[in-house]
This record gives sequence, C-alpha cells and structure tokens, in this order.
Amino acid sequence: MKKKITFVVGGCRSGKSSFALDQANRVKGENKYFIATSVPKDSEMEKRVQNHQQERGQDWHTIEEPVKIHERIDQLSPKACVILVDCLTLWVSNLMFHSYGEAQIDEAIQHLEKSLEQCECQVFLVSNEVGCGIVPENKLARQFRDFAGFVNQRIAKMADTVVMTVAGIDVQIKP
Repeated sequence: MKKKITFVVGGCRSGKSSFALDQANRVKGENKYFIATSVPKDSEMEKRVQNHQQERGQDWHTIEEPVKIHERIDQLSPKACVILVDCLTLWVSNLMFHSYGEAQIDEAIQHLEKSLEQCECQVFLVSNEVGCGIVPENKLARQFRDFAGFVNQRIAKMADTVVMTVAGIDVQIKP
C-alpha cells in the first residue's frame, strides 16, 4: 500500500474532525494513533476534548503533543496503520505561545514536512481555514492568521488528498 497523506481543512465547526476520523477509521489494521495538539485551559475546552475522545472510541491511542508533532510522527509511524493529527491551527498557536518566531515556525514546518515524507503509514491532518474572514485588527492575530495560512499551504501542497469541509459537507479539492 502506498502511504497517503490526507489534509482536511475547513472553518470552525465545519465537520472536519468528524470527517477525518471517519476516513481514518476506514484504514485497516491495528495501532491507530491520534496526536492531539490541544492544551485545554478551561472547563469548556476540557469538555470538547472529552467529547472528541468519546467519539474516537477505544480503537485509538491518544498522544498529547502540543509542539513537537514531527517527533511523534517519527516515533509512531513504524508501528501505526494510521495517524490522525488534530489540529494544525492549535499547533501554530502553541508554537507562538512558546515564543517561536517566523524562522522557528518555518523550521517546525520543515520538520513536519520531512516527517510526513518519511512516514510509513497513512496520515490525516486537520486544520482550520482562517483566511476567509476579515483582516484581524491586531498584530498578533494577523501573525497567527498568516502562520496558519503558511502551514495550510505547505501541507496542502505535499498532501495526496485535500478535502475542505463546509457546513458538514466534504468537498475534495485535491487531486
């Protein structure tokens, strides 16, 4: 089987995580790994995480990794049938929280790209499309939007399949 990278992008609450999980669950084999980039900081976010864990079920091993997702992909790939990373926009937020500047974020993206190129299993990556709205009024929000856009472009370019979810409907945009 040829390894395959699927990138699922969409707006908030568009159904992208559910779509990616449904597709990843179709991969035959054992050792399904979910790399969670979320760092819950309040009870509402903790509840969201619990809901996602229940939705995944017990077939999945959850790995919490907010920053070095490339290291986890490298570690898990040889023994996994599928890896699902959810989500890259939270990953960008985490990088910025850890004071990564533009050069460091570019380097982190390069590490992720290399890990995906070398990955031995199917990978699904989820991200928010953040460039369809208004231009944010403050510098930090504009930087976040720009970094998320750069990540999305680069992962979409290398992905075998790109799907956008809109209002719960999946639309394949690549190939």
